[in-house]
Amino acid sequence: MNFEPEKLIPKHGGYRKLKSFQVAQLTYDVTVRFCDRYIEKRNRTHDQMVQAARSGVQNIAEGSQASGTSKKTELKLTNVARASLEELRLDYEDYLRQRDLAQWPRKDARRTELIAARPATADDVAAWVRAVHDGQGGRHGQSGRGKPEVLSTQSTVSTKSTYAEISANGALALLAVACSLLDRQIATLEKNFVEEGGFTERLYQVRNERRTRGKTH
Repeated sequence: MNFEPEKLIPKHGGYRKLKSFQVAQLTYDVTVRFCDRYIEKRNRTHDQMVQAARSGVQNIAEGSQASGTSKKTELKLTNVARASLEELRLDYEDYLRQRDLAQWPRKDARRTELIAARPATADDVAAWVRAVHDGQGGRHGQSGRGKPEVLSTQSTVSTKSTYAEISANGALALLAVACSLLDRQIATLEKNFVEEGGFTERLYQVRNERRTRGKTH
């Protein structure tokens, strides 16, 4: 029976199939739209939020590509991606807090609805924003079941602010998913690195296998 010899550099990349990459990329697209619409381009926060979102996407991709020769680099870059998305999450929270807009609870029905819908594009998220806005009649802090949650102290707000609140909370819902996925991904990478080692260990394994095969022929 012939066995396929162990390859020195295993299959790697494939990041486009990672759920973490897909959600992070969607969050990036949503963030670009959000910043262009609600934050002045001259404001440093505009560029910082866009760059944090981009860093999340890029580092997931770069980590995946590096995995063939360095599991350590993959783990490091995936952690950088996670940190970038955490920075972005704080920016969205600050946006809401500084403008006295409501940050919805994690179990808010509107967040749950967005996550359950599994939006694939920024247009999908925009459609959800419009649906929530029209469905709640311009009011803040409704859970979707008629029960008020965290209310803004403003009694009346502009339509733009209403859309901004919904959009920011939608982005936070996506970030919660992306961060959760990355936490699990990092835990798996750490476990595999401890159990299987990195490139050096793989190099030794392949060399040893080839020596063994050479002695049998």
